Amino acid sequence: MVEIRVASEAGACYGVERALQMVEAAADERAGRVHTLGPLIHNPRVVAGLEERGVTVVSSPEEAAGDALLLRTHGVTPDEEARARSLCSRVLDATCPFVKKVHLAAERLSTEGYQVVVVGEAGHPEVEATLPHAPGAVVIGSAAEAAALPHARKVGVVVQTTARRALLAAVVGELLGVAEEVRVVNTICEATAGHQAAADELAREADVMVVIGGRNSANTTRLAEISAARCPRTHHVEGADELCPSWFEGARVIGITAGASTPASQIEAVRERIAELAGE
Repeated sequence: MVEIRVASEAGACYGVERALQMVEAAADERAGRVHTLGPLIHNPRVVAGLEERGVTVVSSPEEAAGDALLLRTHGVTPDEEARARSLCSRVLDATCPFVKKVHLAAERLSTEGYQVVVVGEAGHPEVEATLPHAPGAVVIGSAAEAAALPHARKVGVVVQTTARRALLAAVVGELLGVAEEVRVVNTICEATAGHQAAADELAREADVMVVIGGRNSANTTRLAEISAARCPRTHHVEGADELCPSWFEGARVIGITAGASTPASQIEAVRERIAELAGE
């Protein structure tokens, strides 16, 4: 008998649910064209579905001039927001409230004279949107990068909301050796931490793990990494059509988790397809 378990915490977080409600309401109003500044969330299938409803992705506010524009969940730079508000007929801010907290923390630390360090993934939209809030801020993605920083009197730390706690701890440990004072504002989202802990727990007991979410999603990729460390038979998919019957051969416990940009409907579709393939 095959048992299929979904992690106790998995799937779309508050910020994603809020953003999807905002974009769906804007699309339903049909009062002119609607765009998102960059992909609203890191889930290609959801973004494709929005495009079918007429919500298109633009790379700059100038492309949406005169139309309605949603600011993505990962946030945008202050300059991008200012341009959007001057050019677009309506601006809806779908930035995750927890990402906003990162921006405010970075601003406060900078104002108080700290060299701001953003722990996270260089080039990630959330990180890129955070940097302008603290002029001179640097991105640190590993303990080695932290150890290589020049000596500083005061270092203030904020964290990409989807980062792993282990990374934060490792970076701070190194910063203590290069700075006289280190102040940490732990801005890791509790939903992210909960997803990661639940995935780790389930992967310890599963013969096979399936992680659902966009391949461009940082938090989903981390769930896949955490799962693979506990369960070598881990597979990252974006949808049920990617599942292979051979993955589940001989499995007694099949675990499912999903990134913060994965709606419940996608999780259920994968669960149902696994049940068919595994002969539950």
